[in-house]
Amino acid sequence: MHWQTHTVFNQPVPLNNSNLFLSDRALYDAVMREGAAWDAEFLASIGQQLGTAESLELGRLANVNPPELLRYDPAGQRLDDVRFHPAWHLLMQGLCANRVHNMAWEEDARVGAFVARAARFVLHAQVESGTLCPITMTFAATPLLQQALPKPFHDWFKPLLSDRYDPHMAPGSQKRGLLIGMGMTEKQGGSDVLSNTTRAEKSGDMYRLVGHKWFFSVPQSDAHLVLAQARGGLSCFFVPRFLPDGQRNGVRLERLKDKLGNRSNASSEAEFCDASGWLLGEEGDGVRQILKMGGLTRFDCALGSHGLMRRAFSVALYHAHHRQAFGKNLVDQPLMRDVLSRMALQLEGQTAFLFRLARAWDLRADAQEALWARLFTPAAKFAVCKAGIPFVAESMEVLGGIGYCEDNELPRLYREMPVNSIWEGSGNVMCLDVLRVLSKQSGVMALLAEEFGAVKGQDRHFDRAWRQLQPQLHKPNETQGRAITQQLFLLGCGAQMLRHASPPMAQAWCQVMLDTRGSSPLAAPIQDDLLLRATGGVN
Repeated sequence: MHWQTHTVFNQPVPLNNSNLFLSDRALYDAVMREGAAWDAEFLASIGQQLGTAESLELGRLANVNPPELLRYDPAGQRLDDVRFHPAWHLLMQGLCANRVHNMAWEEDARVGAFVARAARFVLHAQVESGTLCPITMTFAATPLLQQALPKPFHDWFKPLLSDRYDPHMAPGSQKRGLLIGMGMTEKQGGSDVLSNTTRAEKSGDMYRLVGHKWFFSVPQSDAHLVLAQARGGLSCFFVPRFLPDGQRNGVRLERLKDKLGNRSNASSEAEFCDASGWLLGEEGDGVRQILKMGGLTRFDCALGSHGLMRRAFSVALYHAHHRQAFGKNLVDQPLMRDVLSRMALQLEGQTAFLFRLARAWDLRADAQEALWARLFTPAAKFAVCKAGIPFVAESMEVLGGIGYCEDNELPRLYREMPVNSIWEGSGNVMCLDVLRVLSKQSGVMALLAEEFGAVKGQDRHFDRAWRQLQPQLHKPNETQGRAITQQLFLLGCGAQMLRHASPPMAQAWCQVMLDTRGSSPLAAPIQDDLLLRATGGVN
């Protein structure tokens, strides 16, 4: 007898072979609006390539085959290297070829380069996030090194700005492309880097470092920026993997971290055994040097979480369009349609805000734009990275049980989400940074009054929220830090929506996000417009 228990139907095939850029109208509009229209054609080509089944499979393979620590070679010689799956290297090649690690730092960089680079970052985040760690740190460290690279390493300038990925274990001067990592935190301190115990003793034109790092990010990097205690206080040091004479530096990898997510990326513990380091800046100036990079890495955390949210939503929306339940496609069921529309609305506001923030970074030579970036970068990192975890969980619910199974990409996105909230300063650290700007930066209240006053009168929910927040800003209370930071972020998003979105969509955003009394379902025309834009269409 021939047994056939059932046929498989009403099961959508996985989402692949879509253009990640052209299918996201909010992203497309933000790129055109904020100064990177010149990159739209290239972004479309990147979006097409990254949306293929082959690229998405590389992301999966890199995570199910995590890196392996190689402490010794077969002869017993100390190696301190990391072996990666080929998928990791292919993903890194793409990131470097697309200049995500150094775009904006060339002398002839175009206006809008920061915006274009932010878009490329968001697109890559939708495929694989672990590879973005070395990219972010290299991007953040490059402008500092352009000003302060130690003299023995001046031949690094060219490979730092190349579009090549070179994973060979060799001195930096012999490589076609370079990556820079960071070593800041220690067991006893975490974010409290002033409690670091790693010591640095001056020895000629360099220093000898003895100590450890609890998180030594991307240990295969060609050099790390390391915080250590010198005679003059906590200082920042350039610690290369290979010394100028070609010898290995005294950095010992103890183990790789076994992490919840971010599985493709190697995070290690390391010890410095008289490792050679070159001082960047002055002794005792380490925190200020690191803060030069902190804003850049924190902005990338927000961009990365946003990219993960966008991918999770794309998977959910695609499933809802192709899955039937109770006689209708899921997307046509009233309650599901309202849920999906609200998710799309949230992404609209985030996209508009993050790319306004990218433009502020691009124009940071202007004092007002620099202050805008200084205030809103930690606010964005706090709010977007926190929002990502429940957002991906909601996307899982759209798919039901299959969304919770490892055959689907959503579990990997869910595990990936918390790292951006923790890395480069957790939520409370971001909120304290926002309060610091409010208390100590002159002109910040005038900046906010101008930013939010420009849209006054367009929406009553926005006006009420801004009016209620102002007294808290004049004398910010630390215990209210989270509420203040969240509200600043929401008002920042709302201001961008009121400026650039259609009036019905902007008002819907303000009602949903700023009216604490709750809101009724979105009007059908707004739902239609949001879901159309979420697939690349426009009315």
